[in-house]
Amino acid sequence: MSVPSFLAACSAACLLALSPLATAAPAPAAPAVAASAAAVPLTPMQALLATVPPPKLDARAWIVVDLTSGQILAEQNAHQQEAPASLTKLMTAYLTFKALKEGTIKLNQMVTESSEAWKTGGSRMFIDPRVPVSVNDLLLGMIVQSGNDAAMTLAQTVAGSTSAFVAMMNRQAQQWGLKGTHFMDPTGLPDPGHHTTAYDLSIIATHIIRDFPADYARYFKVKEFTYNKITQPNRVSLLFTDPSVDGMKTGYTAEAGYCMITSALRQFPNGPRRLLTVVMGTPTERARGEESQVLLNWGYQNFDDLVLAAPGKPVLTVPVWKGARNTAELGSTVPVIISVPRGMGRDIQTKVVRPDPLVAPLQAGQRIGQLDVSLSGKPLATYPLQVIQAVPEAGLFGRAWDSLRLLIK
Repeated sequence: MSVPSFLAACSAACLLALSPLATAAPAPAAPAVAASAAAVPLTPMQALLATVPPPKLDARAWIVVDLTSGQILAEQNAHQQEAPASLTKLMTAYLTFKALKEGTIKLNQMVTESSEAWKTGGSRMFIDPRVPVSVNDLLLGMIVQSGNDAAMTLAQTVAGSTSAFVAMMNRQAQQWGLKGTHFMDPTGLPDPGHHTTAYDLSIIATHIIRDFPADYARYFKVKEFTYNKITQPNRVSLLFTDPSVDGMKTGYTAEAGYCMITSALRQFPNGPRRLLTVVMGTPTERARGEESQVLLNWGYQNFDDLVLAAPGKPVLTVPVWKGARNTAELGSTVPVIISVPRGMGRDIQTKVVRPDPLVAPLQAGQRIGQLDVSLSGKPLATYPLQVIQAVPEAGLFGRAWDSLRLLIK
């Protein structure tokens, strides 16, 4: 079965700005891991992507992820521990969004800056400790202005103390399996024990976009924010030069160098594609923007996203025995989208592998078979297929009749 037959059944609307890739060994919370040359062998899909030469960047570590397919397109030193500087504030933002969703804090809640937050050095939103400030303004001050005073105040508002919030940060990192990450504070100020990796940061950023899309859209694309009569621009320079960029965050310390995480959403004939880049350890502020733009353009220009299955749409209709209906529709509960080097889509083939005969009852969401993807006859990946609509068991006569037919078959 060729890819075009699937594409005909999938409208552009089924392509999401962010969708987890349902692989045989899924990692729904994060992009698929790209193995380094010194680690484990590349999977067939990773090997296919690696046939496109990556760009050469003036950065210590970087990664580019297609969030529409969930695949890492390329990386360099992505698991190398680095000082994250203010990129740390992504985890602070995530836990704040989570607290807002759970109702433990409110967006219009007014809080007073503590002495500890007021004394925090580095970039600031210039909170006046004598004047209460809203959680909403604190989020803008932290995300747009990169205010350390805002990050500290949010941490204390969410958890009651800085130390309790840092414990929350590290627990969340452990839950996501971020093996290269350990936080010492909510801001990213230099500390020997404070480190992460480009790969781990891509996971944190992915969670913000996936878990809190409205909050991401509300805060991360804001180009400037004025507080206490002081206006500061967003340091994500590509927000001002690339209309497809809608976030995310920058960071700088002498140890970390200039760092930036960028997300962009561009439209294509078969739907939108969202890419995420993480660039760490560039030598100048200008370089982090330029290198991020290089990665975005490279990812968009050298790869295509193919829709193999739309969520809830049938990939195949199959016969069912002893059921109230004679057929069942098999498909996927999530979008099945793959990234391939540009021009190779015509060579991708798919094949449904399923048990036969299928006997009712079948439950909605029940896994029945799989979709095998290959390139010129060589296996690439496997995706599970589920029953889209339940097929109840037939009555006594129907079951008896099908039992006889199965014996004859």
